[in-house]
Amino acid sequence: MSRRCQVTGIGPVAGNHVSHAHNRRKRRFLPNLQKKRIWVQELNRFVTLKLSAKAIKGISRNGTSVVAKLVKEKHVKAR
Repeated sequence: MSRRCQVTGIGPVAGNHVSHAHNRRKRRFLPNLQKKRIWVQELNRFVTLKLSAKAIKGISRNGTSVVAKLVKEKHVKAR
């Protein structure tokens, strides 16, 4: 199970953890992913997706048309 948003494609990024003494070591910044069950009016059914918090906010603002388009074109494997 990959840590990637199914709508926006946001995934983990690499960076450095920097201590007070300025010692650096590698670390990963993981996206804020959540499993959500969303009613898609265009498909007339529920769709379960792994979404980032930013994608959830965008869907609530703009509607589910983007999700319906991704499911129809089979870019997103939805349950």
